[in-house]
Amino acid sequence: MTTSAEPVPGPEAEFDPTLLALTVEEAARRLSVGRTTMYALIRDGAVETVPIGRLRRVPVKAISAYLDANTQTRFRRIAA
Repeated sequence: MTTSAEPVPGPEAEFDPTLLALTVEEAARRLSVGRTTMYALIRDGAVETVPIGRLRRVPVKAISAYLDANTQTRFRRIAA
């Protein structure tokens, strides 16, 4: 039996803040949704993508824009 002193990388270890465009799977992971849900968001036009050669990437800004557009705020009525 061999043991390794190196920690096993988890999902947090795979996060690279320098990336400008993500794969669909990476974008889904950032939103904490499944891959199928991410493809549905893309198909419905809720999240924009960019073609790069034969690949399709999700700009990090598109994820932020989606969250900004779909963030719900609860307003409180203040009695006058």
